Amino acid sequence: MPDTRFLHRLTDLPAADWDALHDGCNPFVSHAFLAGLEEHGCLRPEWGWRPRHFTLWEGDQLVGAVPGYLKDNSHGEFVFDHAWANAYARHGLDYFPKWLGAVPYSPVTGPRLLTRDAGTAGALVDALRGEVGRMGWSSAHVNFHPTDDDSAFGPEWLLREDIQFQWHNPGDWTDFSGFLAAMDHKHRKNIRQERAKLARTGVTYRIVHGDEASADDLQAMHQFYLQTFSEYGNAPALTLPFLQHLAATMPRRLVIFLALLDGQPVAGALCLRGADTLYGRYWGGATLPGLHFETCYYQGIEYCLREGLARFEPGAQGEHKLARGFLPTTVRSRHWIAESAFAEALAGWCEQERADVRRYAHVLAGHSPFKDGEPT
Repeated sequence: MPDTRFLHRLTDLPAADWDALHDGCNPFVSHAFLAGLEEHGCLRPEWGWRPRHFTLWEGDQLVGAVPGYLKDNSHGEFVFDHAWANAYARHGLDYFPKWLGAVPYSPVTGPRLLTRDAGTAGALVDALRGEVGRMGWSSAHVNFHPTDDDSAFGPEWLLREDIQFQWHNPGDWTDFSGFLAAMDHKHRKNIRQERAKLARTGVTYRIVHGDEASADDLQAMHQFYLQTFSEYGNAPALTLPFLQHLAATMPRRLVIFLALLDGQPVAGALCLRGADTLYGRYWGGATLPGLHFETCYYQGIEYCLREGLARFEPGAQGEHKLARGFLPTTVRSRHWIAESAFAEALAGWCEQERADVRRYAHVLAGHSPFKDGEPT
């Protein structure tokens, strides 16, 4: 029988062993990204994040893993379960700690069940459930997994769904004009006016990858990030040393869009690049009409078109993205609840939530900016 272990630090494992479990297409599950969060002060126990990466071994060989954390709250997860925690508390039970399989602070769909071969995924999930139960934790959660992982989860794992807004090139757009041509007149006109209004202010853009970013570029981007979190009254988690780490260890995966006015940075957007996808993560900057949309959306779309990337995921939430060409896309998560009575009650709750999400997606589809509803 395979052995199982919870790793408290990803640096206890050679990067090559971890990265041999995935195809390298998604930067968020790489050893460099996840270990960097731990090494550079982005995950703290007082914030509710304690690394507990679940691993499966055959002798001395790592054959499976799930990036994971023991959570004392639901901060930074983007799959909201506050009602579940409150229900536990009303019945005198402890919902925390719970175990979470996810990428911290990143509502990005990607591999979660990392295995050397697809046949190991089911065994990995079964072993995980058994160990979470043995440890006495209330539950196990796997957030933002791809549909390819569905077959590994048994019926005891509750399915939740939500909507994100994502841009996808159907294959025939080669430039921004081609993208706009697929839209109806109203939306095409609005985007052109929005971009032209910002251009008249004199704002220009410089795009740098990690190996092209200067120390000042990274400092500016981090300051923009801090500004946004300060404006919303949230505690920033990412540190400047972490951004410097990404630039050094993932030099062509890190992409920064810097808006310049009179040669000085006034806004920035930080993205990561996968094999065929650009992932928008953080932004901050001055208050200028259209600056947010240009920095976070239009520059990213143009980058994807130039680089031949098929998809742009700009982050969670935001119905305003729909009018700018980002269509509703279903995202998924799985949840195992140790208390059978709660699991049974939550199964009905999840079913109703999925029905609500489907209705919401149907309503959104009626507001597509494209001529034929969706680009084909």
